[in-house]
Amino acid sequence: MAATERGRLAGKTALITGVGNGIGQACALLFARQGARVLGCDRDTAAAEQTLALARAEGLQNLAIYTCDLTQPAAVKAWIEWACAQGDGGFDCLVNAAAFGAFAWIEDMDYEAQWRRTLTGELDIVFLVCQAAWPVLKARGGGVVLNFASANARMALEGSPALAHCAGKGGVLAMTRQLAMEGGPYNIRANTLSPGLIETQATRTHMARDPELRPTALSRQFLRERLGTPEDVAWAAVFLASDEAVWITGADLAIDAGATAG
Repeated sequence: MAATERGRLAGKTALITGVGNGIGQACALLFARQGARVLGCDRDTAAAEQTLALARAEGLQNLAIYTCDLTQPAAVKAWIEWACAQGDGGFDCLVNAAAFGAFAWIEDMDYEAQWRRTLTGELDIVFLVCQAAWPVLKARGGGVVLNFASANARMALEGSPALAHCAGKGGVLAMTRQLAMEGGPYNIRANTLSPGLIETQATRTHMARDPELRPTALSRQFLRERLGTPEDVAWAAVFLASDEAVWITGADLAIDAGATAG
């Protein structure tokens, strides 16, 4: 391991989904820098290997990757079993960063290809991973589950055709509150992070198609100099995964420059 042994997550093992890009990649790299052993997965093997290469370029040896289609329950179970076979047989933290979806106005939205696909990619895969990981966390005597809701779970952004996305992330917000209640007796903490508009490869594609999206999002923020970065979100995830947050569960942390505070 590089010079991360005294990091805020030293001694912890973290499972992180969607490590191939965006917020998942930022979480994987920052968790590794902070001393965690990171067991990441992505359905895109090439993208995940690029993240692994970035880690190795920094001298980080505490990151391993696994190719997994999180929409398939058997594949999710196989990933959890693989993770448990690495090292001490368990993990301390689960970060559900993976997501995919479609954006369209209600009158244009296709039920199967857009609505159902988005709920699968933003809600179902979170449920499947949490369900598979839950017995491991219980047997370990507790742990942390971090799920990603969104500012869109609390507000609609004018000009953004995000109906299915709002529904999916609202579901994650409510589901995680329930998980916090169910996990309490087992010392399992469950919290959500709710980013505003974050600059990623996916959101840059959306903003290229709609030049008004960036200024509209900035106008909703109290801090209007820039949009968020994946690293902004990853630092918040490190806090919630660390022992600094041992008395925080059932909470939602807004990382949106004040967009949902007004």
